[in-house]
Amino acid sequence: MEAWSTGVPGFAAGLLISVVTAPAGVSGAVFLLPVQVSVLGVPSPAVTPTNLLYNVVAGPGALVRYWRTGRLGGPLTRLLIAGTVPGVVVGAVIRVFAVPGPRVFRLLVAVLLLPLGLWLWWRTARPAPPRAARPASPRATRVLALVVGVAGGVYGIGGGSLLGPILVGRGAPVATVAPAALASTFVTSVVGAATYALLSLAATGEVAPDWLLGLSCGAGGLLGGYLGARLQPRLPETALRLLLGTLAAGVGGLYAVQSVGC
Repeated sequence: MEAWSTGVPGFAAGLLISVVTAPAGVSGAVFLLPVQVSVLGVPSPAVTPTNLLYNVVAGPGALVRYWRTGRLGGPLTRLLIAGTVPGVVVGAVIRVFAVPGPRVFRLLVAVLLLPLGLWLWWRTARPAPPRAARPASPRATRVLALVVGVAGGVYGIGGGSLLGPILVGRGAPVATVAPAALASTFVTSVVGAATYALLSLAATGEVAPDWLLGLSCGAGGLLGGYLGARLQPRLPETALRLLLGTLAAGVGGLYAVQSVGC
């Protein structure tokens, strides 16, 4: 009975979230986090490795589709992975031994994503001249990925929800950013989940994921991510930018409300 009451809602949540988010390069974990805590009742800190488990299971769905169309890989993917992988290890150590409060994190995400999503909407509606759109430098991209990796390690969110809006807002096309951000999220989540497994041997308290829920959500995300990646070529660049802006503003607004209510 517990399997049905937990597994079915988890599968449905993972499926619906990933169908919407995968075309924009977002794994959906940042949306799944409040669902796990507020709806499915996953305790902290187990929610963090559970979210990472979701990313590990769900990630290949969209990545396989991008690989089949020849859009997976490239210098941006390597830059993001080079930054997020060491960051997630640092974030996992912070989460297990320092246990920062969720309110500060929610405020930071709200301050970053809410104006970023609104700005991306405004830039899409009133595009700047072509010469003003300059993608971030490799060094800046790597530093950004490192910071996002730390956040992912602490809270188990998909880095694409942070990396995508910033890189697209700086002028990078969504078709390039989406597969790179999802690949980074997948590799980072594998490393993060392994780090939590090792830390659980030395740490006190419950740091293991909710395996049933993580696998159920991930199975839904696996299917939804493939479908979402398949939809992306059929969506115009403007629609994708607006979708990414909406996701960023929506997550920022949600976290702002939650942080005030804490």
